[in-house]
Amino acid sequence: MIKGLLLVFLGGGTGSVLRYAVSLLCSKHLPTTLVFPWATFAVNVVGSFVIGLLSAFVLRGWVSSELKLLLVTGLCGGFTTFSTFSAEGLAMVRNGDVGLYLLYVGLSVIAGLTAAAVGFTIAK
Repeated sequence: MIKGLLLVFLGGGTGSVLRYAVSLLCSKHLPTTLVFPWATFAVNVVGSFVIGLLSAFVLRGWVSSELKLLLVTGLCGGFTTFSTFSAEGLAMVRNGDVGLYLLYVGLSVIAGLTAAAVGFTIAK
């Protein structure tokens, strides 16, 4: 039990640092004229792709239960930001940006599901 908790802790911390790095890169390199949460969008799509890959690896028996805890539960859990996605979407609605909200939600769901399917297919 302690080993599993430590693996999730290490993966989650690493994923959170990576998410922050993506946020910094996006704020530095993407235009800020469009108030669209690019960093959150990017980590959710990339995280969905990685989870798809890792899920296929788990099914093939290529990933141990310990590695799954570290990479899927920890790293991807710390890297992806669904809670932030929800909070940002709610803020868009509260600000009256319903069209941008619908675009954000639609693109996030479609791109995330597509990325997970592509990752799974590549790994299969």
